[in-house]
Amino acid sequence: MAVNTADILKESNLRVTSCRRDVLKTFLGRQVALSHSDLEDALKENFDRVTIYRTLKTFLENDLIHKVLDDTGAAKYALCHHSAEEPHHDHEHVHFKCEICGNTNCLEEISLPKIELPKGYLPKEMSLLIQGTCKNCS
Repeated sequence: MAVNTADILKESNLRVTSCRRDVLKTFLGRQVALSHSDLEDALKENFDRVTIYRTLKTFLENDLIHKVLDDTGAAKYALCHHSAEEPHHDHEHVHFKCEICGNTNCLEEISLPKIELPKGYLPKEMSLLIQGTCKNCS
């Protein structure tokens, strides 16, 4: 069954624009974490870098995507997989970066371990990146 990008945007109470549709379609088509420059390369014929950046910012603020940090320190973004009835969710799952193809994937079925911080430390977010060879490259 084909995914309707306009429906996803409407469920998130976002106005449907051509850039938002195309960015969302790119995430759905690739199924891996994408950087701003990945999206810019894919969509540069139709949208400038600022429009793509604003779209990413809007998607982040509305929980359509979440930020993924890889070993380069560059931000990548991955599509969130949750229902519209779930207003907020956390992104505390494992990310895997393949050393061969360079793709970073969310492994949402693997939760991060609970970590007790010393008194006075307040966590904001956690991430765990595992590097190795993905199932497509092994």
